[in-house]
Amino acid sequence: MRSESSNHGLPDTLFARVDEGDDAHFYQVPRLVAHIDPGTIAALTQYYREVLPEGGRLLDLMSSWISHLPPERRYAAVAGLGMNADELAANDRLDVRLVHDLNRNSRLPFDAGVFDAVLIAVSVQYLIHPVAVFRDIARTLTPGGRLIVAMSHRCFPTKAVRAFHQLSAQDRIRLIGTYVQLAGGYAVPEFVDRSPDGEDPLWIVTATTETLDR
Repeated sequence: MRSESSNHGLPDTLFARVDEGDDAHFYQVPRLVAHIDPGTIAALTQYYREVLPEGGRLLDLMSSWISHLPPERRYAAVAGLGMNADELAANDRLDVRLVHDLNRNSRLPFDAGVFDAVLIAVSVQYLIHPVAVFRDIARTLTPGGRLIVAMSHRCFPTKAVRAFHQLSAQDRIRLIGTYVQLAGGYAVPEFVDRSPDGEDPLWIVTATTETLDR
């Protein structure tokens, strides 16, 4: 599934996995569980509350049964793209639900410029073509639209890429920033640490797409 150019010069070894089998098979059983601690979920929801435009059009990428969006906020539309139809069906914040394997096809099934924000919550570690995915995310965002990548230290270990097993937390954060820069179309990425005391950490890399006057 990999090609030499898919990650724009980053070593293929960074994206090797213990389980290189079909992802559709791995994700065919729904997992209706929380993947981070309650306090970490609350911290992510608060960050979304601060930065997402109310009434905006959102894409929850690599979505599941919960999108961590502020319950009191309303958005024009929330699309969810994930690997399991049952998980997506259980997510009551979604207006659009699509099953799509980004490791097989990094092009998103959406028109250009249709989203104000794209969210990737605690799942970026499963992408084997992240630069290609980030580049296509930029295509689907409006000028000045925002990509938000939220990370913690939990994962499905056999499906997480080698980089997330071998690199330190700081180097993983830098790697996400490198994805953004190699993808092109974004302003300089920013890092935000919203880790709550005594619970799972929450590290956020965010970047806006370049506007026409840049």
